Amino acid sequence: MKLLRYYGYRGLSISKAFMQYVWDSSGKRYVDMHTGIGVAFLGHNNPRIVSRLKQQLEELIVCSTSFHCRAQDEALDALSRVAPRGLTSVAFANSGSEAVEAALKAAWALTGRRRLVALARSFHGRTLGALSVTWSPRHRKGFPVLEDVVFVDPHSDPSEAYSLVPSDAAAVIVELVQGEGGVTPVSPEVLRALQDAAREKSALFIVDEVQTGFGRTGRVWLYEAYGLEPDVLVAGKAIGGGFPVAVVFMRDDVAKALRGRHGSTYAGNPLALAAVTAAVETLLAEDVPARAAHAGRMLVAELARLLGLEHVRSVRAIGLMAGVELRMEPSKVIACLQEEGVLALKAGVTTVRLLPPYMVSRRDIVEAVERLGRCICRAFGC
Repeated sequence: MKLLRYYGYRGLSISKAFMQYVWDSSGKRYVDMHTGIGVAFLGHNNPRIVSRLKQQLEELIVCSTSFHCRAQDEALDALSRVAPRGLTSVAFANSGSEAVEAALKAAWALTGRRRLVALARSFHGRTLGALSVTWSPRHRKGFPVLEDVVFVDPHSDPSEAYSLVPSDAAAVIVELVQGEGGVTPVSPEVLRALQDAAREKSALFIVDEVQTGFGRTGRVWLYEAYGLEPDVLVAGKAIGGGFPVAVVFMRDDVAKALRGRHGSTYAGNPLALAAVTAAVETLLAEDVPARAAHAGRMLVAELARLLGLEHVRSVRAIGLMAGVELRMEPSKVIACLQEEGVLALKAGVTTVRLLPPYMVSRRDIVEAVERLGRCICRAFGC
């Protein structure tokens, strides 16, 4: 059988992993700042999560949400400790894309409208609904995406952004930091203008924190720093500690509108729920947001040293979500970093993206940034 790879093959066979490190089949160790596109933020094989999953494997693997099981109670209790303010209903999904689909369907069900508003350079997933609010023509080309979508420039004037939300909008969906869009923070003023417009037009305001949420930016949820009040918040990646799971937090009336109109065979399965419970326990016991904020400050300080290099345009970071924008396409740099023992990934057109786990050490950071500097010089000259 031949594997259809969704992403370009990196030519690396990973044999084991633990926390911030992975090892290839030859035994070489790498500092992982790729983390499965941000999934392993709580570390690879985090002992709390592994222990909880082992326990659940021995107890119950399959249980439709038509039935009740202990794993549901534990997960809901855990999520109640970190849930976004005012969002007291949850729906589970298997991925961030699926969670976005559920959020959009909830908006359509509640409002009876169809039109959506999203940000230019946004990325919300590759299923058809999520793809419809994903901006990149490269991702959308050749697929029958929804046409009733208005894209707003995240760098526009707030009053212009406000005016672009039509009166028949069902929802406005936003990322707070555009990960695939180059690790680019969106203006808080634009976000608040879009929220105000959604309120005025009785549309839902959906915040996608699949990548920014659950501690990575130094807060459990980044939206709080922006003074926002979402009607729906979508979370994924880190919230399962590496296990495939996502969560849609929503107001009770939104959940009521979606009830009976959406479903998923595997969503909310006992293993996923056990992973969520363990992830929340880890987040709170390890004070993960504070540790991510501290490590993020170290990362920013080290990355700032690269601004003296001719081929570095800018450095953008919030917590442990960082991007180094180059003046050229970064594939050679990312390949060189892999040779040097650091895994990173691309964002946008010219940005090297770094998504390390919360326990990354000062030594890891210093060595990774030194190697990044060498690789930039090796690829483009200094």
